[in-house]
Amino acid sequence: MSAPSKQLPPFDPSDPLGIDDLLDPEDLAIRETVRSWAADRVLPDVADWYERGELPAIRELARELGSIGALGMSLTGYGCAGATAVQYGLACLELEAADSGIRSLVSVQGSLAMYAIWKFGSEEQKQRWLPGMASGEIIGCFGLTEPDHGSDPAGMRTYAKRDGSDWVLNGRKMWITNGSVAGVAVVWAQTDEGIRGFAVPTDLPGFSAPEIKHKWSLRASVTSELVMDDVRLPADAVLPEVAGLKGPLSCLSHARYGIVWGAMGAARSSFESALSYARTREQFGKPIGGFQLTQAKLADMAVELHKGILLAYHLGRRMDAGRLRPEQVSFGKLNNVREAIEICRTARTILGANGISLEYPVMRHATNLESVLTYEGTVEMHQLVLGKALTGLDAFR
Repeated sequence: MSAPSKQLPPFDPSDPLGIDDLLDPEDLAIRETVRSWAADRVLPDVADWYERGELPAIRELARELGSIGALGMSLTGYGCAGATAVQYGLACLELEAADSGIRSLVSVQGSLAMYAIWKFGSEEQKQRWLPGMASGEIIGCFGLTEPDHGSDPAGMRTYAKRDGSDWVLNGRKMWITNGSVAGVAVVWAQTDEGIRGFAVPTDLPGFSAPEIKHKWSLRASVTSELVMDDVRLPADAVLPEVAGLKGPLSCLSHARYGIVWGAMGAARSSFESALSYARTREQFGKPIGGFQLTQAKLADMAVELHKGILLAYHLGRRMDAGRLRPEQVSFGKLNNVREAIEICRTARTILGANGISLEYPVMRHATNLESVLTYEGTVEMHQLVLGKALTGLDAFR
C-alpha cells in the first residue's frame, strides 16, 4: 500500500521556494527584529531624507542599531552579538530593503571599521574602540579608496612616515561612508614597510572630513572625503597584526558578503511594490497583473530574486563553516547586484510614471544600486577575479 500523501503547503508569493524552511527560529527572530526596526525608524522618513540628501538622525540611528545588536553583529566579544554569517546577512537584507544607505552605515561600521580592528588590532585597540562602536556611541569609517586610486589600491598615495616613535600621516581618501560623523577612521597608507592600517581618532589636528554633496545615489547616507595633513599618530595607532593589501582586501571581502544579501533587500522591496501595484492598477478594464506581459515580468523578477537569496544563503553557510573563498564572494556580489538593478528597472516599467515617484521605493533603490554596483569592487573587477580563478591566468595587468 502506498503511504498517504501529505498535504502540500500553500504557495507563498513572498517565499515561493520555501527558503524560510532553511532558517531556524533564531534566524527568523533576528530577521523580524531588524525588519520591525526598519519599518518603524526608517521607512516613514527615508523618502524625505533621500529627497533632502541627508541622514539627519544618523547618530541616534546608530545607537538604536547598536541596541538591537546590528553593529559588528557577526563579531565576538567586546559587546558584539556573535551572530552567524547567515543572521548577519538576513539583517543586511532587511536594512537594504529600507534603504542602501542604512545598510551601508551598518556594513562600514561592522564589516570594515570594526572588523579591521577586531581582526588586526591590538588588545588595547580593541578595548578602546570596539565596545563603543558595538553600542553605536562611536561611529567608524574605513579609508581605502583615493581620488585617483579606486580599483587599484596598491597605487595609493596616502603615506605614513615614522618620526621618532610617532607616525605622521598625509593623504586623501574619497567616497568614505560615515566619514564626517566618525570618531575613528581606519586608514590604510603606504609606509616604508609596505601598506599598513591605522586606527585614527578623528579629533586629531590635521584631520578633517568634509561631506560630499550633490550625489544622486545613496542620498540618505553620509559620504565624505578624508583629508590628512601632517596628522601625528602615536606608535600604538598602527594595526599590528597585518601588513600589505591582505588587510584591507580581507575587510572588503567581509563587507562584500553583506552586499550579496543587501542587494536582494532592495530587489525585494521593488518587486513587492510592483506586485502590489499590478494587482490593483487597472487598465483596459482589469488589473494590469492580469495581462500576460506583466505576469512574465513578475515571474522573471521572482525567479532572479529568490535565486539570489538562495545564493546568499549558500555563501552564508560556507562562511559559517569557514569555507567561503573571496572568489565566491565576488560571484555573489557580481550576480546579485547586477540582477537587483535589473529587477528595479523592470519594476519601474510596471509602475509606469509612478515608478519615478518617491511615493514608491523603486527609483530610490535603483539609483542606490548604481553605487552598490561599483563600490567595494566594480563589475569588471569581480569579473576578472572570477576569470582568473576559472582560467588560472591573471588579466589584471
